[in-house]
Amino acid sequence: MKPVLKYPIFFLIAGMLHSADFAGYSGSFLRMGTTARAIAMGSAFTAELDKGFSSYYNPAGTAFVESRQANFAHQSLPLNRRMLAAAFTMNLPPTAGVGIAWISAGADNIDGRTTSGKHTQYLSTSEDALMFTFSQKLRSWFAMGINVKILYHQLPMNSDNLTGSGIGFDLGVMIRGGNMPTLAFMVQDLNSSYNWNTTSIFEEQGKSYKELFPTIYRVGSTYTLGNFFFVGDLGMITDQNSVLGYSIRLGTEYTYKDHYFLRVGYGNSRASVGAGLNWSFAQKNDAYLDYAFVIEYPAGSAHIFTYAFHF
Repeated sequence: MKPVLKYPIFFLIAGMLHSADFAGYSGSFLRMGTTARAIAMGSAFTAELDKGFSSYYNPAGTAFVESRQANFAHQSLPLNRRMLAAAFTMNLPPTAGVGIAWISAGADNIDGRTTSGKHTQYLSTSEDALMFTFSQKLRSWFAMGINVKILYHQLPMNSDNLTGSGIGFDLGVMIRGGNMPTLAFMVQDLNSSYNWNTTSIFEEQGKSYKELFPTIYRVGSTYTLGNFFFVGDLGMITDQNSVLGYSIRLGTEYTYKDHYFLRVGYGNSRASVGAGLNWSFAQKNDAYLDYAFVIEYPAGSAHIFTYAFHF
């Protein structure tokens, strides 16, 4: 048996290591994950409905939402970075779902200096995405969905700011029904890009150009075994011309007495653990509070908090 097991383990480790190669490409804030529950489980939610934020991981999942859901997430990141997210999702009877979400990331206290090295001021940079979602069930167990994303990026240039903007798309399908494992496929950041014009900063040396995001193709599944819930997905990252790398994301959640959750996962080159609590606020079992602790080597560690509720 040992020789047989060597190869899956080898490819698993190789995929995890190779997944870090595309981290420096454009739009990385849209590949970090959003909520504490998902991040604690490796962000392997291609086939899972993230409470209030299902559209981020797969727009098709919105069609399976049975109530109105809202979600607020805050990430405290090392190196003076920040990330915020908010989302609202609802079912659209009889067979559709819609949603809207906002994701914002950036860094503060950047040491601004002149070409001679003199300090000028502390600067900030930010990236934002406003996302609109629509999904439709074609069968009671099969749905398709789309995200339309409006993108905005601000770069500080001492006394001036350089801004880029653009639009992008996500497409997804999901098979979900009964006690069978959920299966899903998603294309993330299809034709997503920033359009830049640097003539206002660099004058005659400036130019207009398009900065494309990598496109990611993911396939994922879920599985329940007793009190344990498992998620996983495989991804292929491309730059429209070639394959940049592959990713493997895995996570599990243990449920205790229906209201308490312990989680662990690995994804996006980060290891994570977390916990969650479900309680009754205005209605029975309508509120969720989740936390995730993430190890970002070599940057440090991150803390993610999420509050979600149904109404």
